[in-house]
Amino acid sequence: MADYSIEAVESAAFGQMAYVLHRPGRDDSIVVDPGFDARALLRLLGRIGKPPAAILDTHGHLDHIAGNKALKDAYPDAPLIIGRVDAPMLADPTLNLSAGYGSPIVSPPADRLVDEGDRLELAGFSMLVREIPGHSPGSVAYILDAEEPTLVLGGDVLFAGSIGRTDFGGDPERDFDLLMSGIVAKLLPLPDSARVFPGHGPETTIGVERRTNPYVRQYLARARTAGS
Repeated sequence: MADYSIEAVESAAFGQMAYVLHRPGRDDSIVVDPGFDARALLRLLGRIGKPPAAILDTHGHLDHIAGNKALKDAYPDAPLIIGRVDAPMLADPTLNLSAGYGSPIVSPPADRLVDEGDRLELAGFSMLVREIPGHSPGSVAYILDAEEPTLVLGGDVLFAGSIGRTDFGGDPERDFDLLMSGIVAKLLPLPDSARVFPGHGPETTIGVERRTNPYVRQYLARARTAGS
């Protein structure tokens, strides 16, 4: 039985999933991708009585950063962490796509920037940072590889039966290849049992997505054909 709890808060506007992770016997937690329903996240944190040791953003799109300010206002000592490449999106409503929805969002600045291969030790969890661009310029997945099974907090990289959109940038075909090559190189080598908690939709596993995800299957088949 896992010696941790992971609780989700879904924000209605985009169906975005925020997560709170915490362990028994500790007095802190981790918040991942605080979305529009920051009020529900704050209620959850108040209920469990475990303030966040950190606020993690997987990427800089509006639905994943909308709650950053409310969380930082409530817990100013909790560092806000995001991948280095996506950090400029926090303060730029055009880059984080909120300007196009008529309600510009400006997040507090990051307290820490992470890069490919960094390791974070927070609230009793150890996690590896893997950069997987394509959906956003510098989206990162937080891989808790010390857990059994492994946990993947991947934002909008890999979904149950789908992948993140790649039409937000200037070159959708290039961004698609970036995203898929990152999924293949950095997520598919994980154990079949690895649990994936995506930014939208239900939990899945690496094994299920390797076998059944149509984007993954088609990309792998194309790669095999090209290599033959």
